[in-house]
Amino acid sequence: MHPIDFKASKSRGAIYLQLAQAFRDAIKSGKLLKGTKLSSARAMSVAYQLNRHTVMNALQLLVAEGWLESREKSGYFVTRSLPIESSSQQKKQPAYEKMNLSFADPLPEPKTININDYKYNFAGGLPDINRFPFNEYKRAVTKACRHIDINQLHYGEIAGVSELKAQIQDYLVRARSLKCNDLLICNGSQEALFLAARSFISPGDYIACETLGYPPARRAFSSCGARLVDIKQDEQGLCVDDFAKQLKQYKIKMLYLTPLHQYPTTVTLSPTRRLQIYRLCYEHGVVIIEDDYDHEFHYQCQPLQPMAADDPAGIVIYISTFSKLMFAGARVGYVTACGQILAQMRAHKQLINHKNDVLTQLAVAHWMSSGDFERHLKRTTKLYKVRYQAMADTLTQCQRQGLPLQFLQPDGGMAMWVNCQVNVQDVKRRAHEQGIYLQTEDEFYFAHSVRSLKPNTCDVSHIRLGFAGQSEAQMHAGLMALMRVIYP
Repeated sequence: MHPIDFKASKSRGAIYLQLAQAFRDAIKSGKLLKGTKLSSARAMSVAYQLNRHTVMNALQLLVAEGWLESREKSGYFVTRSLPIESSSQQKKQPAYEKMNLSFADPLPEPKTININDYKYNFAGGLPDINRFPFNEYKRAVTKACRHIDINQLHYGEIAGVSELKAQIQDYLVRARSLKCNDLLICNGSQEALFLAARSFISPGDYIACETLGYPPARRAFSSCGARLVDIKQDEQGLCVDDFAKQLKQYKIKMLYLTPLHQYPTTVTLSPTRRLQIYRLCYEHGVVIIEDDYDHEFHYQCQPLQPMAADDPAGIVIYISTFSKLMFAGARVGYVTACGQILAQMRAHKQLINHKNDVLTQLAVAHWMSSGDFERHLKRTTKLYKVRYQAMADTLTQCQRQGLPLQFLQPDGGMAMWVNCQVNVQDVKRRAHEQGIYLQTEDEFYFAHSVRSLKPNTCDVSHIRLGFAGQSEAQMHAGLMALMRVIYP
C-alpha cells in the first residue's frame, strides 16, 4: 500500500483536491519515490473511505499536472522525471533557504490611510463621496453596457476611447479655454506623471520642482532616475529669479508645476510669472509638466486658464484628473500635449498598460454627454464653497480667541494652508492618536533633492487642511479638537 496518511476534512474544500495535495506532499518529501506504482483507485477508495470517482478525479488531476503517469492496463506511477530524490537522500540535502533578492531600486512598502480609521479627516484632495450621484452615474454605466461595441473590448485604443476623448476636448474648451488636438486617457494623474517622466528622463537628468510639492510626483520622477532641483517659493508662487539661477547651474530638462492652487500652499501663480517661466523654459529647452489637479473648484473668481492654453512652442504637458470631482477609485486622468510628446507617452503606456477600463471610460463619456456631469460639478462647487467659507470662519474664530493662526483664503481648490506659528513636526502623530487626519509641512519637502531647501524642523509651522470631504458641523468639531492638539 502507498505510504500516505489521508483523512478528508469538509472544512478544507473539495475532497479530491485534498487527496491530490496529500499525494503531492508525499512525492515532494520523498515518501513516494520516482517510479512507484500506486494501488488501484478501487483499493484507495476502500482504504480512504471515499467514492471511487473522487479518487479518480484526484489521480487524473495529478496526471494532468505531471506528478503521475497513467499506463494502460498497468495503473498509475509516480513520474520518473521529477527532480525528487529518495527519502534517504533527501535527508542529506540542505533545505531551501530564502534567497537574498537584489532589487533595481528598492522602494519602501506603500502606506495608505484608511479613511474610516479617523473621526475627522482633513485630507487635502478628498471629495465628499457621499454626495456623488451614484444613481445618476449608474444610468450612464447601464447605457454603456447596453450600447457597447464589442470591438472596443479588444486590445487597442491605447490612448482611450474616442467617445470620452471627444467629450473631454469639448469640456476643456468650455471650462478652461484649452483647445487640444488629441488626448491620452490614463489611469489617474499619477500614471500620467510617470509616463511624462519616462518619455524624457534618462538617469541623471535634472527636473526642477517647487520646494514644497506633491510627494507622489517627486517619487515618480526619482524612480525614473531624475535628480530633483528645488526652486524657491514665496507668497506668489515659484520664484522666477531663483529658477533662472538654477538653469545656469544645472542642465534642467523638465519643470514640474502646479500653477493653479499650488500643491500644497494653494497659491495661484500670477500671469506675469507664468509668462516669465514659459520664456525661460523655451530659451533653455525645458519641458513643463503642468499638473492641474483641482481646476474645477473656484469660489472667488474665474480661474486663470492653464499655461497649456497658450503654448505656441509645444513645450507644456498638461495633466488633469476627474478624481477630485468623482472619486479616486474611478481612475480617470488625462494628458494633452503636442503630437510628438503624446506619441512617446502612448508608446510607454503600452509597455505597462495596454489600455484603460473601457466600460468606465464609456460610462463617463455618456455621463458627460447627458449634461449630468456638469450639473454635478455645479452642485459640488456650491457645496464646497459653503464648506470653504465655514473653514475660514472657524479659523477666524480661533484667531479671535487668541490662537496665533495665519492663513489666506485661496481663490479655489479643496484645502487651506495654515501657519500655526509653532513647530508642527509632531502634530500629525498626536492628531492621529485623537482620530484626526491632516498633513503637515514637513511631508511636502523632498530630502533627496540635489539642491534641497528643506528647513530645520523648528521652522516647520504649516498644516494643510482639506475642507471638502466632511460636513460643516463635522469640520468645526474637528478643527476645535485639532486646536487643542496644536496648542495644548
